[in-house]
Parts: sequence; structure tokens; C-alpha cells
Amino acid sequence: MLNVIGNDDPMITSNDPIIDSALRTFDIHMKGIEKLANAVTNGLGRSMKAAAEVIRSAQGRLIVSGVGKSGHIGRKIAATFASTGTPAFFVHATEASHGDLGMITPGDVILALSWSGETTELSSLITYSRRFKIPLIALSASPDSTLAKAADIVLALPRAQEACPHNLTPTTSSLMQLALGDAVAVALLESRGFTPTDFKVFHPGGQLGAMLTHVKDIMHDVKATPLVREGTSMADAIVEMSAKGYGCVGITNAAGDLVGIVTDGDLRRNMRPNLLEMTIDDVMTRNPKTIGPNQLASEALHAANANKVQALMVVGNKKPIGIIRLHDILRIGVV
Repeated sequence: MLNVIGNDDPMITSNDPIIDSALRTFDIHMKGIEKLANAVTNGLGRSMKAAAEVIRSAQGRLIVSGVGKSGHIGRKIAATFASTGTPAFFVHATEASHGDLGMITPGDVILALSWSGETTELSSLITYSRRFKIPLIALSASPDSTLAKAADIVLALPRAQEACPHNLTPTTSSLMQLALGDAVAVALLESRGFTPTDFKVFHPGGQLGAMLTHVKDIMHDVKATPLVREGTSMADAIVEMSAKGYGCVGITNAAGDLVGIVTDGDLRRNMRPNLLEMTIDDVMTRNPKTIGPNQLASEALHAANANKVQALMVVGNKKPIGIIRLHDILRIGVV
């Protein structure tokens, strides 16, 4: 069985038709995106702003529709909007003509995708939107097309060469449609002040959900946290450290604030005949790295890796309220 991992392969420099083709595709795609960016600063931006305002002020949902490759891209655009705070779903233009128009209400907004703007299957959707005064946004490369002329707002894509050598298969055009849909979705996300906490509501599962989990949801509480007061003997501190089993012990002052930490590494560095006669103050690392309970598990993972530690004290108002281990973070799927 062939098992190839591209990143480990030696660099292929030339005379490889597959690589040459891929590089041509990327170059053509980049030129298409560059044309799209230029269009945004030369008129398309006004239409994008108008579309974003209409979608944001809608009482209902964003209905995305299209056929063929535009339909596939439309499904992705609808999913992106839905996952970033804009209620949205995809309605296939053909199915709309056979009953699915009933899924669209007067409070909705329709975003119809068609590169040519002459997709026959969209005719029922166009008629329905005009009959019930449902705002219609056209995403097309043909501003003079049937779809564009019927629409309230036209997101006119610039013409660009397809990566297909025959300039037929939708490739660059599909990428441009997707990029423009993403741009509007992200603009709405930012204008709403959509936070990682909001994001987790729509992404509770998988790796993304794990990364958006808060520290407080997976930390061990203060009762399980190894803690001693300043002035404690190293003998007693090691007993506490061993009993809790986290490979460290936090040190608090008289006010209960966390002021230091002793880890297994600190013990090894301070190993000497009189270690047990010393106090925790002689060995501890002051101002230890900590994490807040409302920070994300992904942030805790980054902090643990950056500081090369296996556990972090969780602190609120300078006081230890728990502990989180690198193992706890990895266990829920954060990588």
C-alpha cells in the first residue's frame, strides 16, 4: 500500500507535469483573487456593504441557492454564515420549484449564485422573491443577466480565467464565489462582535469544540490542587506535592494569593543533603505562569507548551482556584 506524506518529500524542482500543473492552477487562482480584491475597492465594495446590511437587518434567515458548482459553493457559504451567527440554510434551486419555496418566508433574504446569471432553474426562485417582496441578492459575473436585473443587490464578480486548460470547468470562478461569500460572512461576524464563546455554541463537537472549551470546564478544583503556605518546610511541601500527584505545589501568602510554585524540576535542581530542612521559600519559583478560568483550553495548551510545563495553576483575583494539566487539555482533543 502506497503511503505518501508530501511534507516529508524532497523538493521537486522542475520537469514534473503534476507539480507544474498544480503551480499553474495556484497562479491562476491567485490572479483571480487579486482581481476580486481590486473589484472590491472599485465598486463591488458598495454592493457588499449593502448586502451585509440587508442580511444583518433581516427578521428571518439567509436563504442561499444555486445549481451545479454554484450550488456546491452555496452550501458552503450557507454553512459559514450559519456557524458565525447568521441563521442560514441552502435551498436547491430545482427543489425550490417542487415545493421547497414553502421553506422561504417574507422575513428572509435570498442569496442566489450563478456565474452566468442565466441559470434556468433559478427562475421560480426569482419570481417567488419578487412576488412576496423578499430581498434578492445576486452573486454573478454577469451584471446584465436575467438574475442580476431582477435582483435588489448585485455582487458582480470580475471575469477571470479558469484554471481548467480549456477555460471551461468552474475552478477560479468557484473560488471567487466562495471567497466573496466568506468575506461577507466574516464582515457580519465582526460587526456583531461574535466571540469565541458564541462560536462554541454552534461548534460544541470535534476538535474545534475542544479548542473553544474554557479552562474552568476541565480544571481540577481548589480542593484537588496542591497548595502550601509560605514558610512551609520542604518536607511537608513534598508530602503535599506527592499526595495530590500533579508534579508541583503552589505557594500562597497570608492573603491567599498565589506567589510561587515548586515543580519536580525545582526539586531536582535543588537536590542537596539539607533539602528537607529548607523552607518552600528557598526553592520556589516566584510569579509562576498561570491561566484564568475563562480562558480557552487552546490558550492553556499554548501557555503550557511555551513555558515547557506539565501543569498550570488556575488563578482568579490572584488566588488559586484550581489546576489544569497538559494531559487534561490533550484528552479532550485540543492539539
